[in-house]
Amino acid sequence: MNKKLKLSALAVAAAAVSFAFTANAGLFGGSKETVRISHTQIESHPQHLGLVEFKKAIEAKLGDKFDVQIFPNSTLGANEKVLELIKQGSVQFLSVSTANIESFDKRYKLFSIPYLFTSEKAFESFISDPAILKELGQDAKTDGFEPMTAFTAGTRNFYCKTAIKSVADLNGKKFRVQAGPTNVDMMNAFGAAAAPMSFGEVYSALQQGVIDGAENNELALTDQKHGEVAKFFSYDMHQMCPDLLVGSEVFLSKLSPEDRKVFDEAAATAQKAEFAAWHKRVEEAKKTATDKMGVTFIDVNVQEFQDKVLPLHEKILNETPVLKPLYEKAAAANKAAK
Repeated sequence: MNKKLKLSALAVAAAAVSFAFTANAGLFGGSKETVRISHTQIESHPQHLGLVEFKKAIEAKLGDKFDVQIFPNSTLGANEKVLELIKQGSVQFLSVSTANIESFDKRYKLFSIPYLFTSEKAFESFISDPAILKELGQDAKTDGFEPMTAFTAGTRNFYCKTAIKSVADLNGKKFRVQAGPTNVDMMNAFGAAAAPMSFGEVYSALQQGVIDGAENNELALTDQKHGEVAKFFSYDMHQMCPDLLVGSEVFLSKLSPEDRKVFDEAAATAQKAEFAAWHKRVEEAKKTATDKMGVTFIDVNVQEFQDKVLPLHEKILNETPVLKPLYEKAAAANKAAK
């Protein structure tokens, strides 16, 4: 055998040994299954902090089986792309706004209804109820994903380059909204124009005058630096949309009942951590936006804004009757929170 053939044979043998070791590692507990979690936020965001607790809780009990990896800042791609990977099972978890998944399942459209909730207390009580998550996820096998828990994203409000003190101040202005026909209808009812676009495009769109403003929570001002461009934030509180931690049905269906219980408990732990971190961060963001960015926070007559869009409730429920049971439970949560 010449030198070249001898080297080639050695390479093949080495590759075979490597493959055998890798293939058999799982038999001896040497390999772990990688669990990938994707989200769009920065690492200081409450959502990320909640997911860190999710990772810790799983690895504390199942660290010999699973290596949990978190990918922030849309590292794995936009939510629409990752959702397809979730369905395939190549990404196991995604934290995503209900507005981004309502096109897959009409039940998630519930949270786009403006003024569905009358207080954050009612909202948080509603999204913390396991029975609500179960009802939302009843078509998980068809959808390809299942809601594991819900994170609060506070209240959605308008922020703009000019002050919004009344509904009349919205007239003729263009605002970025999350994708979805309900959001477009809401802006039309307010007398403004809707400009659906990805969250990552908002800063430059504000800066270049493509839009006059956007609607989101206080953290958008500081975490995404929107407060550098939009100096007025008005508390009209038109929506409360959670971010859901959804799990791949392909992945979840393979878990043993014992392992599934660990993942469910970890999701509950993540929610508690995210809620606590959220309320702390909102106060910090308001202070930073006021003191360092020159943002003015404005309290408006919420009823004036609400009256403009309440007719949408009947329209949405008539178009999507599957929402009615959940809508009635949201109304009950509002009543209980008073």
